[in-house]
Order: sequence, then structure tokens, then C-alpha cells
Amino acid sequence: MAGPRELPPDEVLVQRLRAGDEETFALVLDSWSGSMLRLAMSFVSTKASAEEAVQDTWLAVIRGIDGFEGRASLKTWVYRILVNTAKARGTKESRTVPFASLLPEEEEGPTVDAERFRAPGEQYAGHWVAGQEPRPWHIPEDHVLRGEVREVIAEAIDELPPRLRTVITLRDVAGYGSDEVCSLLEISPGNQRVLLHRGRALLRHKLESYLSGAHDVASGRGHA
Repeated sequence: MAGPRELPPDEVLVQRLRAGDEETFALVLDSWSGSMLRLAMSFVSTKASAEEAVQDTWLAVIRGIDGFEGRASLKTWVYRILVNTAKARGTKESRTVPFASLLPEEEEGPTVDAERFRAPGEQYAGHWVAGQEPRPWHIPEDHVLRGEVREVIAEAIDELPPRLRTVITLRDVAGYGSDEVCSLLEISPGNQRVLLHRGRALLRHKLESYLSGAHDVASGRGHA
């Protein structure tokens, strides 16, 4: 099975999109639409509405590509259109935009299970319990297994609370800087840092579990 095709540089993409190259448009659509849908779902009421927001975004991209000035990357420009489109749709649906205030369940509690650390009063309190320390990650070289890792990450992102999912998608998938995310979502730098930290911690836990299991099977420990 062939892996995902890499996108050409922005200047090539923009030139081809302006020329109406359908193959290039399909490639960009396939590459970005999945993460765009996850992002849109943070602002609207249903998946169907999120899908419409993504469709509206692509229509806006087609209509506006001639006016793209290259001040930011093409992907950043597209995602900015998406956020504004999804926000407007969410407001129309009378859904509260989920970044007006921090939700306690998303900012409280440990990001790592406390049982993995030595308890107060023990020698080396606060250090890792033997066998509970983070294990080195071994990313499989086989392209099929690499595809599985991508699927695990995508599923883990989908399972995040909406606010965490949105910040992770913007920072780690779309590649926005922290200032851009704060501006897009109208949150403080402190809130953005909290959401990003918690989102990354949850993703790391999910990926750690998967890679540890894959390592055990590969080394023969997963067999009876």
C-alpha cells in the first residue's frame, strides 16, 4: 500500500490551484480535510454541520486563491478561513464557542497517573516507581506499522475533549504558533499553554501504550 503523497512547496501549490489543476486540489483536499473536520467539530453542533463548514471553506479557498498574498503559509491561510467559517456557523446554531472560559475537567488533575511515582515519605519520593518510567519509543520502520501509528494518533486526537482537540490540531497538526492560536480562539497565552500541555500529555499516554505493546510483541514478550 502506498504511503501518503507529499505536497509540493507552497509556491507550486498556489500556482497549480490558481490554474485550476484538479489533481493538485484533490491532493490538498485529501491531505488536510481530516484534520479540518476535527477542528470544525469543536465549533458546531453536529458532524454534518462540521462537514458543511469544511466544504464552505474549500469553496472559499477556490474563490479566493487569486487573492492569496503569501503572508502566511497556504495551510495557515486555509485553516484561518476554516476557523472563521466554523465559528460563524456555530454562532448561527446558537452554540456557545467552547473557548469563552476554561472547563475545570480540562485543566485540573494530573497529566500522569500518580501511582507511577514514589509516594511522599518513601525514599526518592516523587521519582518514578521501578518499571513505571517512560519507555523509549521505537517507531516501526515498516510503512504499514507507521500507518498504524498515524491512525492511533488520529484516533487519540478525535477522543480528546473539544478544546484540547482544537488546540492540538492547530498547534501540532496545522503548525500554528501560540500567538496565532490565541488570536484565532480568543484565549489567553496561559489558557493555550494549559490546553496544549494536557492535550499532548493525553496523546503521549495513548501513543506510549500502543508503542509499548508493539515493542513487547516484537521482542516476544507479548507471547505466552
